[in-house]
Amino acid sequence: MLVIGQNEVPELLSMKSCIDVMESVLADLSSGQAVQSLRQVLPLQEGNLLGLMPGYLPREAVAGAKIISIFPHNHHAGLPSHQGAVALFDSVTGVLKALVDGQKITAIRTAAVSAAATRVLAREDASTLAILGTGEQAKSHLEAMLLVRPFGRVKVWGPTTAKTQQFQAEMSRKFDMEIVVAESAQHAVRDADVICTVTASGEPVLRREWVKEGVHINAVGACRAGDRELDSALVKQSRLYVDRLESAHHESGDYLIPLREGAIGPDHIVGEIGECFSGKIKGRGTLAEITLFKALGLAIEDLAAAQFIYNEAVRLHKGMEIAF
Repeated sequence: MLVIGQNEVPELLSMKSCIDVMESVLADLSSGQAVQSLRQVLPLQEGNLLGLMPGYLPREAVAGAKIISIFPHNHHAGLPSHQGAVALFDSVTGVLKALVDGQKITAIRTAAVSAAATRVLAREDASTLAILGTGEQAKSHLEAMLLVRPFGRVKVWGPTTAKTQQFQAEMSRKFDMEIVVAESAQHAVRDADVICTVTASGEPVLRREWVKEGVHINAVGACRAGDRELDSALVKQSRLYVDRLESAHHESGDYLIPLREGAIGPDHIVGEIGECFSGKIKGRGTLAEITLFKALGLAIEDLAAAQFIYNEAVRLHKGMEIAF
C-alpha cells in the first residue's frame, strides 16, 4: 500500500489538472458511469461531524471512501476545519492500493469543481471576483478562479478583520496582484461578476439585493440541511445547478430552506453540473441571468483526485510503500 501525505498531494495534483479531472468525473457520474452512496454523517459534540463518503469509478477500476472530520470552529484553534484520508481500493482484486491525505484533496478538488462550473456558467467577460471567507477554501478558490477567467480585480471579506488582512497580504504576494479588503460582504459583492461563498456560516451572508444581474455564484460553505449562505430571494432569482441531485435533496440548506418557505418549487434545480459538462443541459442562457452552482462535495470527486495522485506517485516514485 502506498501512503501519500499532506505535503505530497499538492505536488502531485495541480489545480489545473484537477479542474479537468473534476469535469470528467462529474460528467461520468451524471451519465451513470460512476457510482456513489449518499454521504453518511455521524454527529459529534458541539456541532462537529464525522463523514463517510464511499464511491466507485468503473472506468478507473477503483473503489474507496473518504472518511473526514468536519469541525467548523477549528479556525479558533489554528486547525483545519476538514481533516481525513481517502482509502483507494483496486475494484478487480479488492487490494488496498493507497491511503491519501484527505485534507489537501478536499481543498484542491472543491475549488477545482467550482472553477469547472465557473468555466461553463460565468460570463466570458467576467473581470471582478469576490470571495466571502478567508480560510483554506478561500485560498484554493482564488487560485482556481484565476485559471478560468482573467480577473483583474479581487475583493475579499471575512468576519474577522485580522484574518482578512492576513489573507489579503499573503494572496497578493503569491499571485502578484492587488486584492482589496472589503468592509462588508455587501461591499465585496456589489460589482462582482463571480462570487465564491466559502464561509462556515449557517445563516445567509449573501443577499439578492446586493448582487448585480449577470453574476455567477459558487456557494460552497454550507453542507447541512439546516445551514445556508444565501437568502431565499437570491436562490429564487438564480438558475440553480448542483453537483448531485440526491445530495441537494438531503443536505443543501441553500435549496431546502427556500423550498420549505415556498419561495421555490421542487423543479427549481436546472440539473447536475455534470450534465452541463457533457452538453446534456445548457449553461448560461443570457448575459443578464444569475447563475448559481451549489456544491456539497462528492465521494467520486475524492476518488478521482486520489486515483490521479496515485498514478502520479507511481510514475514519479513518490509516497511511502508499506506492508499492509
